[in-house]
Amino acid sequence: MPTIITKDQLANYIGFEAEPTPWHQITQAQINQFADCTLDHQFIHIDEKKAKATPFGSTIAHGFLSLSMLSHFAEDFSVIIEGCYMGLNAGFDNVRFLQPVKVNSRVRAQAKTLAIEEKKPGQYRLSTKVTVEIEGCDTPALVAEWLSVQMVK
Repeated sequence: MPTIITKDQLANYIGFEAEPTPWHQITQAQINQFADCTLDHQFIHIDEKKAKATPFGSTIAHGFLSLSMLSHFAEDFSVIIEGCYMGLNAGFDNVRFLQPVKVNSRVRAQAKTLAIEEKKPGQYRLSTKVTVEIEGCDTPALVAEWLSVQMVK
């Protein structure tokens, strides 16, 4: 569940670390669907036989698939300002893919609110550091600084 805060609480939530999200298993069907959507059919993602012969030993998720999962995970880690009627993705200041996600791995996200700024009256920009972890792996799949905008009444 997202964390709902008032405008008066903004300063208290700089540095706030949300609870880790639930785990999500990355399946071959999901990887194949992503390949179809992005037209990225590189063998390492979709050809299980060829991928088995690589150092990974299996297919791996696209890095952008792992990144796109942030939209799903945000349902649990987001800080939402009370009165928010619309949220927008404003991009990333930094994204690093650190570890491939093998098929059937489970991933989850951890998030830390870095900044909340009122850019215009009723328009707030949030910067959130998000780490996508792979179950049983010390190195995260990715680390990103995600920018979003909340329109607040």
